[in-house]
Formats: sequence, structure tokens, C-alpha cells
Amino acid sequence: MAQTAFTVRMDSEVKSRFDELCKDFGMSANTAFNIFARAVIKQERIPFEVESERQVSIAKAWETIERIRMASVENGTSDMSMEEIDEEIRKCREERRQHKNKEGKA
Repeated sequence: MAQTAFTVRMDSEVKSRFDELCKDFGMSANTAFNIFARAVIKQERIPFEVESERQVSIAKAWETIERIRMASVENGTSDMSMEEIDEEIRKCREERRQHKNKEGKA
């Protein structure tokens, strides 16, 4: 198979650290890039997950929503209507206001 050159530009510190790790793995950076390229071809995808910070934030938000949903099932509040939820929130806010007022007067 014919060989061809491939040039990659990267930060010098990244290259230095990459070279060191490749050496620890017992290979050159060139070999590592060839392994990566062959994995992409074989799997027809990037062989690891690539996602933006935004995607990570969205995933964490969904995890939080799911935890809250499970907690509501466990404590028996999963069947509350939006009106009931709003009323609970209103009561909590009122209690917090009253507590702050008592602290201010003490």
C-alpha cells in the first residue's frame, strides 16, 4: 500500500504531552494517528464520544429532572397537579417570608 504524508497542526504543549504518552504506550504519535484513522474507518464514526459543554449541561439537567421525578414517586407527590404544586411553592415562599420577618424583628 502506498504511503502518504499527513500534517497536523497543534499546540506545542499538547504535542509534547501526546508524544510522551504515546512513548509510554510503546508507540509513536504517527502510529497512534494511524490506529485512530483505522478505527474511524472500521467503525464509521469517531471511536469516542465528542460533545460540547452545552450537551453535557443538558444531560446533567435531564439527570436532575429524572432524580426529582423519582423522588416525587418515592414520597407520593408524583400525582400532584400543577395547581397543587404551585400552591405548595406559594406556601413555602410565605413561610420563608414570615421566618425572615421574625428574624428581622428579633
